[in-house]
Amino acid sequence: MARSLGALVLVVGPSGVGKDTLIDGARIALENDKRFVFVRRVVTQAGDIELEEHDPLPPQDFAAAEAADRFCLAWDAHNLRYGLPISVDTDIALGKTVVASVSRHVVAEAMAKYPSCAVVLITAEISLRAQRLIARGRESREQVTSRLARESAAVPSGVDPIMIDNSGSLAIGVTAFVMALRAIAAQE
Repeated sequence: MARSLGALVLVVGPSGVGKDTLIDGARIALENDKRFVFVRRVVTQAGDIELEEHDPLPPQDFAAAEAADRFCLAWDAHNLRYGLPISVDTDIALGKTVVASVSRHVVAEAMAKYPSCAVVLITAEISLRAQRLIARGRESREQVTSRLARESAAVPSGVDPIMIDNSGSLAIGVTAFVMALRAIAAQE
């Protein structure tokens, strides 16, 4: 029997695995499939939109939006505040599969709030992640090494994510991600 509500797909993984790249590829591959919605995070940083998919918002405006309940989920990570817009709830109520890149810090809360929640964990070989992080140019080699050394598990214990290794070609990674999203949507 089909579910009446849509699903929230939480895309997680450590820095440099290519989460935003796979999400962009899936967005293009699924652009004519109206079952899918790709939501942009709101972040308290002005950042480079080309490098990271988010909508920047000054901290005071973010706090005001959060106080006005304009986010369905909000969390702290990397000394920033992140949020998903309340429109996620509407899309799920309309039966859509909503895809969002999030921090592992909000996974447990999201799974408790949304009964039809799936987690997709993107991984990649550590040497490839290091190359990608260095190529971004946001951190020195020493900072990249430190980042890679301190990262912990990508999801809370007890969560059984769909795993996608993004160490190969972009086409293979996007195909695997699209297949996972279609499988999740088919369960609705």
